[in-house]
Formats: sequence, C-alpha cells, structure tokens
Amino acid sequence: MGEQQLQKQLRQLIIPQDIYASLVSHAQSELPNESCGYLAGIAGEVSEFYPMTNVDSSPEHFSFDPKEQFKVVKAARNKGLELLSVYHSHPETPARLSEEDIRLFNDPNPVYIIVSLKDIQPEVKGFKVIKPNDNEVEIETVTLKI
Repeated sequence: MGEQQLQKQLRQLIIPQDIYASLVSHAQSELPNESCGYLAGIAGEVSEFYPMTNVDSSPEHFSFDPKEQFKVVKAARNKGLELLSVYHSHPETPARLSEEDIRLFNDPNPVYIIVSLKDIQPEVKGFKVIKPNDNEVEIETVTLKI
C-alpha cells in the first residue's frame, strides 16, 4: 500500500478533552489574530499540544517561526511522537479551509485543524489535503473525537 493510501486511512483524530480545551483557549487568547501550532501523538491519538507563535501577527493568515518550529519538531521526535496535526484559528470566518490554506498546505501527512471563533461557540474541524498532481486537490473531512 502506498503512502498516499495510508494517509487517506486517517479519518479520525482522537483529541483528549484537556488538549481540545487548550486548543480553543489558545485561539481565544490570540484574538484578533490567528493562533497556530501542532498536535502530536501516535496512531491518530493526540498526546501533546504545541502552541506556537504566529509571526505574521495577522487575523487572516499565519506563519511559524522557523526556529520555534524546529524546536517543536525535535521535541516531538525525542518523545517518539509524530506530528499528527497543524492547527490554526479563523477569528472571523467558518471552520473551513480557505483558498490560501489549500494553496499553502502541501504536506499530505497532517490533519489540518481549523478553530473558528466566528460565533459564540467555537467550531473545530479537521481536514486532509491531498494533491495527487499540480491540477488536483482532494479535501477530506477528518472526524475529531474529543
């Protein structure tokens, strides 16, 4: 089975309640800007929350600090974990991938989580972005089990 087929199999991500709460809290604390970071774990089960700095300080997009990103990747690997998810918030728009998200997300491995703060009740959704070639994009919804 090819790697792309294996990645398509991850249709559920298990997120402990405390990490889910931290994810939403991080998004709220960064308002009016987007929050961002990683979730790490093993076999679709999240065990570590890595909030990161949005160096763009923008309500419309985010970028990781490369040095901070390297430290987080190294810390997760040292614990024997894989980066299961890249997350960021949408302060004023729904929990869906924007055109910019789709254009920039080129790694088929992580689940891309969007935390929307558009409404009073935060909405959190997960997606896989698969680009079989330069002309195609497949977007699959991933169930987030809290």
